[in-house]
Amino acid sequence: MNKSLIVILILVAALLVVVGGTLFTVDQTQSAVVLQLGKPVKIHDTPGLKIKIPFVQDVTFFDNRLLDYDADPKEIVTKDKKTLVVDNFAKWRIVDPLKFYQAMRSERQAQSRLDDIIFAEVRVSLGTHTLEEIVNELRSELMASITKRCNEAAIRDYGIEIRDVRIKRADLPSENERAVYARMNAEREREAKRYRSEGEEEAQKIRAGAEKQRTIILAEAYRKSEELRGNGDAEAAAIYAAAYGRDEEFYRFTRSLEAYRRSIKAGTTLVLTPDSEFLKYLKRSR
Repeated sequence: MNKSLIVILILVAALLVVVGGTLFTVDQTQSAVVLQLGKPVKIHDTPGLKIKIPFVQDVTFFDNRLLDYDADPKEIVTKDKKTLVVDNFAKWRIVDPLKFYQAMRSERQAQSRLDDIIFAEVRVSLGTHTLEEIVNELRSELMASITKRCNEAAIRDYGIEIRDVRIKRADLPSENERAVYARMNAEREREAKRYRSEGEEEAQKIRAGAEKQRTIILAEAYRKSEELRGNGDAEAAAIYAAAYGRDEEFYRFTRSLEAYRRSIKAGTTLVLTPDSEFLKYLKRSR
């Protein structure tokens, strides 16, 4: 290989190194800060192929998408002196790469600083409200207020936009769980006793009403049965009287036969005098 070819190869390699050190690409999900001797000199926040001075300037890239911040659970004391273990998270993004670089240098350091900013606001806000308000009544309003205040401080000082702060979980410390459970159980038991007492009272009313209705129905049935029986007896007496009026002897005869049927059964022994009126029709049949 001759010397001229070697020189050409060296020049091509040097050119490639220079070009490689001059050109860089900014992705659409990134922003770039060009540093010259450690100092920021230019910001690239649009995607495409960019140029820098080789060997003099360096490039630091930052993600411009929404990023996650997930805090470790921490204890907070509420206005009514209840201790809560709060686990919160946030969504944030870099909106000013230059200010972010000057204040934070890296996303790892930003996560650490966000922990101070967000937890401070969460602790102050939740500390001015009761447990009931935090858990049930004002949770959404509190989170919106915390997000607003955190965002104002983060944009002003660090070039960070905090989009949303939320409470993932809010639990009682383990030593308080048993006491709270016992209190809740006592409240539920008291409520159950009240319901049982009200139910028993209502049952007594229903039973008393049913018993009253039963007594009324039985009395009405008895009255109607006695009335029917009386009407039947009166009608029977009228029939008997009519029959007796038509043929007294026949009436007496049929009544005697009925008396015989009822009185003289199989194996019955009657002791009567010969002139007994009861045997009058029996005597005639001989």
